[in-house]
Amino acid sequence: MFTGLIADLGTVGALELDRQGATLRIESPLARELKEGDSIAVNGVCLTATKVEQGSFEAQAMQETLRRTSLGGLETGARVNLELALRADDRLGGHVVQGHVDGTGTVRGTQADGFARVIEIEADPSLTRYMVEKGSVTLDGVSLTVSALEDGGFAVSLIPETLERTNLGRIGEGSRVNIEVDILAKHVERLLQVPA
Repeated sequence: MFTGLIADLGTVGALELDRQGATLRIESPLARELKEGDSIAVNGVCLTATKVEQGSFEAQAMQETLRRTSLGGLETGARVNLELALRADDRLGGHVVQGHVDGTGTVRGTQADGFARVIEIEADPSLTRYMVEKGSVTLDGVSLTVSALEDGGFAVSLIPETLERTNLGRIGEGSRVNIEVDILAKHVERLLQVPA
């Protein structure tokens, strides 16, 4: 489990794709806090560290992960949001994030709003049905608040700190982002569908 508060911006050192899946090597000082078998969120995707070295770690993404996320489209040198798994004694500063990406969206556009930056995301109705204004959503692993629901998508507003500390400050029109909707909304829907 994660909180959506990014600990570091890592760099993709290598990405190997084949019919089986993908192996990523990520360079980050966070590697010193990992051991093989630990969970780490990479752009919001919960992965398992399979190899840890000084200053980098490797993780694998299976085909299901590549179908649902933007990880397969990463290139060497890309900056990725990283978060270590939540410990029982940590603060829950963002919201409950599983690292189980529900799908991807595409940036429609961005605009300044005072010191904030508004990002408009085109997303499938199968994702936006779980969103409410002022509710939580995760984009590329970042816990954010939905600032507007629009036809075919939604918007979030980012403060300068978020723009500086995450890769969301570098995205623009046409960028693909990982979306994880609020797990509580999915559980409520499921409970309402199951007969007692």
